[in-house]
Amino acid sequence: MTEATNVLGGKLETCCTSPMTGFYRDGKCNTGAGDMGAHIVCAQVTEEFLTFTKNRGNDLSTPMPMYNFPGLKPGDRWCLCASRWQEALEAGVAPPVVLAATHASALEYVSLGKLKQHAVENV
Repeated sequence: MTEATNVLGGKLETCCTSPMTGFYRDGKCNTGAGDMGAHIVCAQVTEEFLTFTKNRGNDLSTPMPMYNFPGLKPGDRWCLCASRWQEALEAGVAPPVVLAATHASALEYVSLGKLKQHAVENV
């Protein structure tokens, strides 16, 4: 099995483990055949983005204990669906991204230039 790469061509870094993110809940924006939403963009969510996605029918801010989901707050990092990040970009509310933790396949949805314009340091 080959190791996943990020949009910069390097090893895919961890996005966040608190809260635990990723389609596989491994902290990384890994993807595979079962990931129909392509949860591959590591973003640092903002209040504007959380409101936007809630209004689009995906409430990421309300805790859902039955799914072991604490709810996100501004500043949390989360593996977002690439298409939702693209929608947020078009609406002017795209959250910052962590390039080293964003899966290379995100480039099928959005250009590296746009991702770099919204990049944050991987702290």
